[in-house]
Amino acid sequence: MTSKPILTLDDAKRIAAAAETEALANAWRVVIAVVDDGGHLLYLQRGHDTQFGSVKLAIKKARAAVAFQRPTKAAEDAVLGGRLIHLALPGVIPAEGGVPLTRDGQIIGGLGISGVRSFQDGQIAQAGADALGPG
Repeated sequence: MTSKPILTLDDAKRIAAAAETEALANAWRVVIAVVDDGGHLLYLQRGHDTQFGSVKLAIKKARAAVAFQRPTKAAEDAVLGGRLIHLALPGVIPAEGGVPLTRDGQIIGGLGISGVRSFQDGQIAQAGADALGPG
């Protein structure tokens, strides 16, 4: 039997705080979602003035990053490059802002950001993921 690290609630809060810092530094209103390695929601943060339509999308981005074991930007790039089959894959979110969270080379969760332009969501997500440290 193998052992693997797990994402704790404290980890999720630290990741979300780093993402929030990046968002606030740019005056961007976003939803921040952190899921575990099974795609189950661990932490969600939405400012009072952030569009509520971004809640489900942030969660879906986080889950897609875990399910496909890559940033959602990969699907966005594929679709923009003409590989429209990605639009038919269940759970794919072809928009930047979802990143897998790793530790010791294993995916332990995902982070999803939604609320601003795709590349801005991605910038915030990377700042959050970086708070976890080298993985």
